[in-house]
Amino acid sequence: MINVRDLDVVFGSGKSSNHVVRSISFQVKPGETLGIVGESGCGKSTVLRCLAGMGAGWTGQIELGGKPIGKKRSREELTLAQMVFQDPYGSLHPRHRIGTALAEPLRAMRHSEIWAKVEKALIQVGLPASFANRFPHELSGGQRQRVAIARALILSPPILLLDEPTSALDVSVQAEILNLLADQREEKGLTYLLVSHDLAVIAHMCDRVLIMKNGGFVDELTRADLQAGTTHDAYARELFEASFMEA
Repeated sequence: MINVRDLDVVFGSGKSSNHVVRSISFQVKPGETLGIVGESGCGKSTVLRCLAGMGAGWTGQIELGGKPIGKKRSREELTLAQMVFQDPYGSLHPRHRIGTALAEPLRAMRHSEIWAKVEKALIQVGLPASFANRFPHELSGGQRQRVAIARALILSPPILLLDEPTSALDVSVQAEILNLLADQREEKGLTYLLVSHDLAVIAHMCDRVLIMKNGGFVDELTRADLQAGTTHDAYARELFEASFMEA
């Protein structure tokens, strides 16, 4: 479902250039959840933005759903992958009602029966249809992230790109959002690419995980490796140890 080869991202030029992503390659099978974990600034969110079509400064090859994707995308290509951002409040316009936020992608893709689809999208993520009339500040953090997930799902993409989807939420709400994402994946047969610095989240959601450092991958772990805390890379061991100390 996702095939990335030799993805390279450099910001700036000359002495001020920043080589953020360094010729990485990976694949994600249909229905699989692949995690990318690493410290802040290692390049993991940049990878998601390239796949989502939010950045043109990349080289390499990206295929989504078996189709080669360029830097300029058609409407059809844009519906292949949608993104859920880290901060649910920052990703929603504060002066737009929830219904307007959900209707926007439908209008952009020239859908019909927009408001019926908005109400259905809210119900699918466990919110009442009446929330379409509310503003983001009238919702809790968990409710706002449910809206963000509904917005990502409303165009029925086969792929969701998840950028730290629970890091801005209270611990008590994180499990609810992760369970919602797991239920949606199972129900719709979705493929996920999940970025996080939290190995507990990765272990709960992912079939495999890639450990990222300084723009490149240094290790790949299976679910069994995650559960056992097994890795052959020193940096990955540090991440495990830090995660266990936090727990």
